[in-house]
Amino acid sequence: MLQSKKRWNVQECDEQLVNEFVENLNITPLVASLLLNRGMTTVEAAREFLHVDAQTFHDPFLLHDMDKAVARIQQAIDHNEKIMIYGDYDADGVSSTSVMLSALQQFGADTDFYIPNRFTEGYGPNKAAFDKINAGGYQLVITVDTGISAVEETAYARELDFDLIITDHHEPGPVLPDAYAIIHPKLPGSTYPFKELAGVGVAFKLAHALLGELPEHLLELAVIGTIADLVPLVDENRLIARKGLDYLKLTKRTGIEALLSVCGVKREEITEDTIGFAMAPRINAVGRLQDADPAVHLLMTTNAEEAKGLAKEIDALNKERQQIVNDITEEAVEFVESMYPPDENSVLIVEGEGWNAGVVGIVASRLVEKFYRPTIVLSVDSENHIAKGSARSIQGFDLFANLSKCRDILPHFGGHPMAAGMTLNSEDVEELRRRLNEQASNVLTQQDFIPITSVDTVCKTEEITLENIEQMSALAPFGMHNPKPKVLIKDVHTTSMRKIGANKNHLKLVFEDSGVSVDAVGFGLGYILDEVSPIAKVSLVGELSINEWNNMRKPQLMVEDISVDEWQMFDYRSAVDVKRFFEQVFTDQMKVVAFHDSTIDKYKSMLPMEHVVLIQNEEQAKACMFAGEQIVLLDLPPSQKWLEALFVQGIPSRIYAIFLTEEDHYFDTIPTRDHFKWFYGFLAKKGPFDLKRYKEDLAIHKGWSKETIDFMAKVFFELEFVTINNGLISLVKNSTKRDLIESATYRQKQQQIEIEKNFIYTSYVQLKNQFQDIFKRSIE
Repeated sequence: MLQSKKRWNVQECDEQLVNEFVENLNITPLVASLLLNRGMTTVEAAREFLHVDAQTFHDPFLLHDMDKAVARIQQAIDHNEKIMIYGDYDADGVSSTSVMLSALQQFGADTDFYIPNRFTEGYGPNKAAFDKINAGGYQLVITVDTGISAVEETAYARELDFDLIITDHHEPGPVLPDAYAIIHPKLPGSTYPFKELAGVGVAFKLAHALLGELPEHLLELAVIGTIADLVPLVDENRLIARKGLDYLKLTKRTGIEALLSVCGVKREEITEDTIGFAMAPRINAVGRLQDADPAVHLLMTTNAEEAKGLAKEIDALNKERQQIVNDITEEAVEFVESMYPPDENSVLIVEGEGWNAGVVGIVASRLVEKFYRPTIVLSVDSENHIAKGSARSIQGFDLFANLSKCRDILPHFGGHPMAAGMTLNSEDVEELRRRLNEQASNVLTQQDFIPITSVDTVCKTEEITLENIEQMSALAPFGMHNPKPKVLIKDVHTTSMRKIGANKNHLKLVFEDSGVSVDAVGFGLGYILDEVSPIAKVSLVGELSINEWNNMRKPQLMVEDISVDEWQMFDYRSAVDVKRFFEQVFTDQMKVVAFHDSTIDKYKSMLPMEHVVLIQNEEQAKACMFAGEQIVLLDLPPSQKWLEALFVQGIPSRIYAIFLTEEDHYFDTIPTRDHFKWFYGFLAKKGPFDLKRYKEDLAIHKGWSKETIDFMAKVFFELEFVTINNGLISLVKNSTKRDLIESATYRQKQQQIEIEKNFIYTSYVQLKNQFQDIFKRSIE
């Protein structure tokens, strides 16, 4: 067997609906099942999802307070009031700020932006910032992607006598700020049709209402924050993403062009991955290491030279951020393993003095990936006794809900079920750890700590065609709630498998079923080669794609996970280098089974003795518990019955066959009954015979080996046909007639010959079949 890295949660589809979709939408069954698994339960819903470009945006005035906010902004523009956009330092906040700036600049408004410094001010509105804004003569402040939890700060704004409009998408708390207006799709009682807008999506809706028509030219900004913030890419978010990517490919924004250039991305190659893995990390890097202002300036500039300089600066900051993340992650992993091991902690809270608070969210994500536990990473300021950090969760543990139960020790926190940010007194960290672990123990089981891969459908090999893969692209752009489709290919044979890459850490394979072969690549899965036996049937989970090379287009599977459901046989019978096996192949999950003291003594220096099990009789074999285990058979037992006894308790997951032998019984000269008859007659004629003096002469005369003569003499002795005294062998007169099989030596020899024939001098397939038969007999 080969255990998959993750739990495979395979979606099931209503076959009747699949057929209905196929008939009405002219799509393949594979694509129909993917649509159903994304919640499209009617033909009309599926058609709208596929033809997203034909959809329209919701009326922005359906959002609570939108009319009030637009009227106040229009008043400020008409009276030339100074307007401040108050944003956030991540990609969503930066793009939100840029959307509002762009919209207000179209009216010629007197506007500027303010983004707090992550390190000196923290997340969200703060009183000191409001003092600066007030001193600058700003009479209207509009927050974007922030503010819904700023209850005290909003009250302070009223004291300063400027109006505050809050636009946000983060989870509202039990008490809402007393702002001039709040535009938020999740406000209690809200009738807005779509609740999952990103911060930039809410800002885009305000721009739409303000401008009086859909600001399509701002979609290239809105798509950045929408994809970067990992909101569900359905409904309006899907529309923003699809149209935004199209506008991004046609962008005339100098800053975006410069950013794409440092990312090494051509316009025609832009996809959602361009934002998720190239643009957004660089934009985020600015606010993680310093003030986020340069990121806004980059998106807003019209000067090519300034754009080029800002893009290079941001790219350099991203490289610095990557190194900082690597260093902190290394420290955090060591902290977890030494102080709070995952098997004893359902929630991991890791703190470090002086850690860069701007990257702790990335570190938290890496720890979740490694340990699969809800994780909080905190940067501690020992001088001020403050801990600031970020949290990431796993399925089944709602971070926002559970942190809400700890409000008394969390003066500042906000976020979503899967991610959150917070500030607390460093002395309360241990109490937070205690509480969250207690809360997690009430809702999480051991099963919850195994990562999950959601698989869309089981796919047959013959369904992996260019047409199917091309139709699947109609589901793009992919993201939250509309992930890239993952398929399961079940129980197929591999026709080739090899390691590739400079470090041989990737896997290239070809699998085949029903006469159809498909290429597959697994990045980082090179180690799997040593864990899949030659004729094993494998199951594969991955994403389908098209490999284009040398003007050829072929379907391929990008493998993410592999499993083997059957027990596996690994043949190392010809591996004469025992030391190499135990150095390069052996793992701590294996147990070494030996049947002879002499084998262990001979190879003791090479063996992991703590994993060695010596079996010296059939009863010991029966007592062994090897069900589901990985076992190494170091040598062969005297009898095949011992092997049958070995598996009475259950079948192992893997057998590594080495079968070291002291001598080859199978290729010895095997005495026949005629040999024994001649030798008996010889002794009868010659009388007592001196084996020590004349054995060699007799061997030469008959063309036998000396070992053959010794063997027959021993058999005769055990049958009481002869006596042997100091090498002199003599027949016993009037001995009882007995069959050769009554001799233990003769039986043992026959058994050794038979077991060697069945287990050493056989092909791989024959060997596996031998064990298959043994398992059947053992169970019976």
